[in-house]
Amino acid sequence: QVQLVEFGGGLVQAGGSLRLSCAASGLTSSALKLGWFRQAPGKEREFVSAISWYGYITYYADSVKGRFTISKDNGKNTVYLQMNSLKAEDTAVYYCGMGTTPRDMNYWGKGTLVTVSS
Repeated sequence: QVQLVEFGGGLVQAGGSLRLSCAASGLTSSALKLGWFRQAPGKEREFVSAISWYGYITYYADSVKGRFTISKDNGKNTVYLQMNSLKAEDTAVYYCGMGTTPRDMNYWGKGTLVTVSS
């Protein structure tokens, strides 16, 4: 059974940093990608970033390029999202996902709330 468990959400001031973690279990394949999506109040879930299984290829939404960095610890099957220079508009529930394409995930975690105060 696939499980994705997110950690690291919280409240941070604008301009600050936060790191999210997602521990994945139950499925391993070099064809899989792990990624982060977010959903702000009243908005649809949107793609943020994704990484290939071994971490060689990364993908970013234009809105977070240069501020967010995705990485993966292959030994722990854990993906991280380092978020710097946070803005109020980054406030959302962040979801970890796993799937065969970077922007279309098949499995989801329960999400973790990130609130950026301005």
